[in-house]
Amino acid sequence: MIKIDLITGFLGSGKTTFIKKYASYLLKKGMNIGILENDFGAVNVDMMLLQDLMGDNCELEMVSGGCDADCHRRRFKTKLIAMGMCGYDRVIVEPSGIFDVDEFFDALHEEPLDKWYEIGNVIAIVDAKLAEDFSAEADYLLASEVADAGCVLLSRSQEATEKEIQSTKEHLNRALGQIQCKRRLKSEILDGNWDDLTDTDLEKILDCGYVAEDYVKESYAEGGGFDSLFFMNVHKSEAELQKTAEKILNDPSCGAVFRVKGFLKKEDGQWLELNATRHEISIRPTKLGQEIMIVIGEKLNKEVIDGYWK
Repeated sequence: MIKIDLITGFLGSGKTTFIKKYASYLLKKGMNIGILENDFGAVNVDMMLLQDLMGDNCELEMVSGGCDADCHRRRFKTKLIAMGMCGYDRVIVEPSGIFDVDEFFDALHEEPLDKWYEIGNVIAIVDAKLAEDFSAEADYLLASEVADAGCVLLSRSQEATEKEIQSTKEHLNRALGQIQCKRRLKSEILDGNWDDLTDTDLEKILDCGYVAEDYVKESYAEGGGFDSLFFMNVHKSEAELQKTAEKILNDPSCGAVFRVKGFLKKEDGQWLELNATRHEISIRPTKLGQEIMIVIGEKLNKEVIDGYWK
């Protein structure tokens, strides 16, 4: 049986960054792994960011888009069937940041997947500086992503205050209560700096498993909830980048923008990484990048946001 792990979390929470660390650890242990990017938005940005993992013992696959959710689910199952024949020791599934976790469980209980795969871990990634002003739908998505997790990892903890981390933990448990889930997260939440993760920490995550929890399911129209827009080849100075991100975050006509993130290539060939919320805008040097800007939020207005980038 092939162990299969699901990495859940909002768009922009840090799933791809975690997968790099997690997959690198599995490769160091000598495992043969496959990574499936499951992106309803049909934009393989995360695939590009994971390219440096590819090699003899690691392959990247992607299922994207589809005219509707049913088509998307069929493509997801078809891709897992194909991957089941590749001799992997472990498969990592990174879904879209807006994702029904039950889709994952349901697929793995259908023939022939039930004969090839067994669920290993459900790992939820949550921003340590989680915004407070979520809509009811966003809170539902948040709760559904952490309800079954064997562990919850807080990303960017080193950038958050103790008060912000405590507020995020309380927000998670409050959201669980709102969907009538009895579970409350305590020791399952890991809030250390990811740069300091040891092999012992990663082994604990590797063995975290999952929890089968009951909660009230909500039905939301497709296209609701958090979404993301992608803008390629943005050319601005560092000062212009900061000003543009600030305007997008604070202009209601752009929609309810939750985060702006991406990479900017300077004239000297060096890369800058942007990570911006309404509370904080961070621009810092990074060794690698991809010429892309990503805007995450609810009810986004692409035309207005595109105007700012241009």
